[in-house]
Amino acid sequence: MSRPSPFFLRDCMSFIFSEIDYEKDGKQTGFLRLPHSVHRSAYGWMPIPIVMLKNGEGPTVLLMSGNHGDEYEGQVTICKLTQELEASDILGRLIMLPMANYPAALAGMRTSPVDEGNLNRAFPGAKDGTPTQIMADYIENTLLPMCDYLLDMHAGGSSLVYPTTALRPKAETPEEDIFMAKLQEVFDAPYGILMAAGAGADPRTSSAAAQRKGVRAMGTEAGGAGTVSPKILAEVDRGVRRYLNFVGLLPGYKPDAPRGIRLMEMTTDEHFVYARDEGLFEPYVEICTEVKKDQPAGAIHHPETPWVAPTIAHFKRDGLAVCQRMPGRVQRGDCLFHLITDIE
Repeated sequence: MSRPSPFFLRDCMSFIFSEIDYEKDGKQTGFLRLPHSVHRSAYGWMPIPIVMLKNGEGPTVLLMSGNHGDEYEGQVTICKLTQELEASDILGRLIMLPMANYPAALAGMRTSPVDEGNLNRAFPGAKDGTPTQIMADYIENTLLPMCDYLLDMHAGGSSLVYPTTALRPKAETPEEDIFMAKLQEVFDAPYGILMAAGAGADPRTSSAAAQRKGVRAMGTEAGGAGTVSPKILAEVDRGVRRYLNFVGLLPGYKPDAPRGIRLMEMTTDEHFVYARDEGLFEPYVEICTEVKKDQPAGAIHHPETPWVAPTIAHFKRDGLAVCQRMPGRVQRGDCLFHLITDIE
């Protein structure tokens, strides 16, 4: 199969050139070359790493991490899978992007230092836009149309922390929703979240892009605080392998007994607690604590004027505190906590 030139005209599918032949069996590693002409490199390109394993007939899964560059458990998981799996271990096609927003992941930042782009707020992207927009366009219009499934692995990044949590959007039909609920249960994280659907969903995310292409999308929020947790990493690695086995891509994996997942939802603004002032945040509860409506969530202190009383933040409803802000210094509008609630 002949490959296209790395140089594209504006009206072609994408400016990105893939070193991977998506139709070839076997294990391939290489880069997506995103042209990036800058002062130090006139004809340079960003080397976005990509791994593909293909063997026989089966589903195609896009396994993605580094959508936000400071979220690490997914990146480590893909590194391990790349080292441990061969094409003979799978049935179908597994495409892995460990650093989907390459400049952000290289810098350990949520957003790209090149264009300030947040990849998970950039879909459907633009083929002639900024580097982040070009990558979003490539994922949505080149990679996703090949796929049956998307698993996009996130964490809390530098500013938040989560327990291992599997997320899915509400499906469009009851039958599809039953299947997606089962897929979420198979991942077997301690918590599962059903996200807002329809008008409540953000169309700029990878899951929205997948739904537009008819791809079954699921994600994770697991860990954070700008580091890697051995416990959470083990839970993510286990969940990914269980997921790949369930969809038929990793038939030789023998899943252990389910540990149980608590299925919950996060559908309204009342699930969030935001800072209403600037200062130092003192949380009053720990992550994974059950809380009540109007319960104090924490205090924002003002050390620059310590004689001023702290601002008290409150929970707006009953629920489980599944996410907490980590840096102590906060500004108005920062997320301090968010809750999940049992599905009614």
